[in-house]
Amino acid sequence: MNSQRRNMILPILLALLAGLGLGLAYSWLISPTQYTDASPSILRADFKNQYRAVIAASYASTHDIERARARLALLGDPDPVQALSAQAQQMLAAGEAFDKVRLIAQLASDLQQGVISIPPTSTSPAVVVNTPTQTNQPLGETEIVEATPPPAGAIETPFTFLTPTPRPTQTPIPLPVEPFALVGQDTVCNPDLPAGLLQIMLMDARRRQAAGIEIIVTWNGGEDSLFSGFKPEVGDGYADFLMEPGITYSVRVVEGGTTVPNISIPNCTDSNGQLYPGGILLTFQQP
Repeated sequence: MNSQRRNMILPILLALLAGLGLGLAYSWLISPTQYTDASPSILRADFKNQYRAVIAASYASTHDIERARARLALLGDPDPVQALSAQAQQMLAAGEAFDKVRLIAQLASDLQQGVISIPPTSTSPAVVVNTPTQTNQPLGETEIVEATPPPAGAIETPFTFLTPTPRPTQTPIPLPVEPFALVGQDTVCNPDLPAGLLQIMLMDARRRQAAGIEIIVTWNGGEDSLFSGFKPEVGDGYADFLMEPGITYSVRVVEGGTTVPNISIPNCTDSNGQLYPGGILLTFQQP
């Protein structure tokens, strides 16, 4: 009886394996699944990152914040602003080009504030002035081309062709970017914050927080780059750095401005009269 069962099980297993193989061959080779008009929400994480980067690049060109918001909604992120900020931080940590990172950070900042801002590009804003081009004739004159003689017997009517002088071309001249000036340096005594926390806030000329601005922190034998706007939950113009005891730092905003030297961890006093390490808040603003 047992031998009969074994003899029956083997053909059943072979049949199941054959059916499985035929099913896989049909679904993978003969009639594979094809997606048409699928939602971007089913994309892999790396493809979603590429999708956000394309949306940010399009927004930088069109400044259509509603279209950018609608496109981001297709990804199904619970918090599109947080997703953009996290991607910008990952790109920065991976050493990608700052121009790409800045586009994503700027889109996150504008969505957070609900306003459309045009950040300064790597080339300064330009004003257009008229510069005349060189021509073979004096400016303001016209070239006279004589008409060909009419055939015999025709009524001759003298006329000329007037060729207008080309208009001057337009040459962009870069304007200087307004620097960020230090407008506040305050000691922060809050035991709930990390010891030695250096907080930096950047404001534009309209007193709006400026995202995507590079900040350089240097000390003896070291240097680090920060970017504002990577913590939108704190502020679009916010950046921070954790200082170490016994080290003096200097802070400089890349887009103009002077260096703020001699930054170190200050001492604070709690309610019991005990000393503890505090922090520093630097506020920069464009004039």
